[in-house]
Amino acid sequence: MATFSVNNIAIKGISCCVPKNTERNIDLDILAEDEIQKFIDVTGVEERRVAAKEICTSDLCCEAAEKVIKDLNWQKEEIEILVFVSQTADYILPISAAILQDRLGLPTSCIAFDVPLGCSGYVYGLSILASMMKTTGIKKGLLLAGDTISKIVSKTDKSTLPLFGDAGSATALELSDNAELLFDLGSDGSGYKTIIVPDGGSRNRINSDSLQVQTIEKGIERSSCDLVLDGMDVFSFGITQAPKTVNKLIAAFELDKDQIDYFVFHQANMMMNKMIAKKLKLPLEKVPYSLKNFGNTSSATIPLTIVSELKEAVLNKPSNLIMCGFGVGLSWGTMLAKDCKIESLELIEL
Repeated sequence: MATFSVNNIAIKGISCCVPKNTERNIDLDILAEDEIQKFIDVTGVEERRVAAKEICTSDLCCEAAEKVIKDLNWQKEEIEILVFVSQTADYILPISAAILQDRLGLPTSCIAFDVPLGCSGYVYGLSILASMMKTTGIKKGLLLAGDTISKIVSKTDKSTLPLFGDAGSATALELSDNAELLFDLGSDGSGYKTIIVPDGGSRNRINSDSLQVQTIEKGIERSSCDLVLDGMDVFSFGITQAPKTVNKLIAAFELDKDQIDYFVFHQANMMMNKMIAKKLKLPLEKVPYSLKNFGNTSSATIPLTIVSELKEAVLNKPSNLIMCGFGVGLSWGTMLAKDCKIESLELIEL
């Protein structure tokens, strides 16, 4: 059953870390002058944070984790589980979570593993972490979610380069009486080619042709090691599946939509997200966006939107937050953090 609840696990803090380097879409050479404003109007993305060559997703998540641990006054030896959600891990192997356990100085008794999900990854990650904490009795855990998608997009692909930014996040979960998290998860692998990096895995190993840049159409040139995104299929999937999963969660738990303080969606693009909100008949003031300054940051979009757009509204205030992620896989997940009182919300740079 893909709709379930996890009781007595609470979100205590969220920290996000973005690269210091900012790229403005208006400055990109791959977009013609008449295309720039159209792209910004459709996607909502004016600028993005882009990681330097030496900075990986794990570096951003590590900084975010150090921040949230410090702000909550947690002792590192108390953290017994770490889940790293990313499509841009340090290596094919070993797992980045184990490396992060050591870098953060967490005990060797700490459970650590990677989850290679993207757009739905934050919700999936919270469901996995919360479920394991509930089952094992672990009192404190960390979800590190983020991506440096700029490293896998072609610099000559106008369909992906101006859309994606880089970010990492750390979310602290704690055993807490009366806390409640509700989830609805799903997947449809028939659409796996909709968002894909064709070469580099075991199915298609890197070969002599993998790095050859091919011209797909004017303004879109990429190799088989670069991200491919079918915009029309992604759009159709998003505006169909996101409202469905939100409505399914609301119906399954007999929720009052009016009692939800904010609906935080994966930041896919502005046109898609506005259509999703319209289908769900949501008030504009309840649907925050972070696309303008950060773009689509994959698994980090939901926590990044919370810390950048909702800090004053929800910090230390009991709030009902619905979060919905959808995309690569194809995969989706919606959750409600019920009466969630987040004690720390911070955004830092690296």
